[in-house]
Amino acid sequence: MRIVVTTPTGNVGSRVLRLLVQAGVRPVALARDPARLPPDLAGFVEVAQADQTDRDAVLRATAGADRLYWVNPPGPPGSDPMEQHAVCAEVVAAAVRENGIGGTVFQSSGGAERRHGTGDIDGLSATEEALDATGAPVLHLRCGYFTTNLLMSAAEIADGTLSTPWPLDHPLPWVDPRDIGDVAADRLLGPAWTGRSVQGVHGPEDLCFAQAADVLSGVLGHPVRPVHLPDAGFRAMLAAAGLSAPEVDAVAGMAAGLTDGVAPEPPRDATTTTPTSLRSWAAEHLRGAVAPGP
Repeated sequence: MRIVVTTPTGNVGSRVLRLLVQAGVRPVALARDPARLPPDLAGFVEVAQADQTDRDAVLRATAGADRLYWVNPPGPPGSDPMEQHAVCAEVVAAAVRENGIGGTVFQSSGGAERRHGTGDIDGLSATEEALDATGAPVLHLRCGYFTTNLLMSAAEIADGTLSTPWPLDHPLPWVDPRDIGDVAADRLLGPAWTGRSVQGVHGPEDLCFAQAADVLSGVLGHPVRPVHLPDAGFRAMLAAAGLSAPEVDAVAGMAAGLTDGVAPEPPRDATTTTPTSLRSWAAEHLRGAVAPGP
């Protein structure tokens, strides 16, 4: 089976790539910078150097593919995320149609079912629609909130606070990206399917940020206090960090669009619940990155 993996050095893609190798598959790693691939996988993967916005390069890399794992990668710093999503949507749909790919697993997000009004997630919604329009078998993984997002707040957490644009009592499904990789690899290696499917990847439980801060306090051994950032303050913080206006709109719009309490699609059940808790993830990955402030 010929399986192409995009973003093969990302949090999820790297897991997918390694699981496919361990399963006896020689996957194609479609990478913008092949030098970043793990050296121990040399000889176990086929490398295809391509930018995912380069239609011709992606068509060449996916020629003869039976299955495809696709993630829309971020654009260059300062670029418009929605334009990046639009180009990626066109490219992946063309690859699926023209190369007759028999099964695509697309890494989407919870909230994509709303189609509009969720900032950056609107771009994932548009990609879902572009893939659906091909008529080819596609599985959309609607993923929860990545635990790895906390690594971007490591310095703040070390100082004892955790800022969020979400209301402190608003529950979110927290998921370890490695678990998303496990689900994606299972589906890529599993039986063929027809038509369009959707599967949630929600982690073991929904937690609001007040609960998440309690978990982090216990794991890290110092108090972590959750702090709500209103939309204007959140936007100002993003702009101060160097994000462009389109980037600020994409990130802030995502948070603002997912706070109305509408139940996610699909709902949590045995097929969407993955095992790694925030507590165990933080003990393994965050504790070493965070030291208490003075």
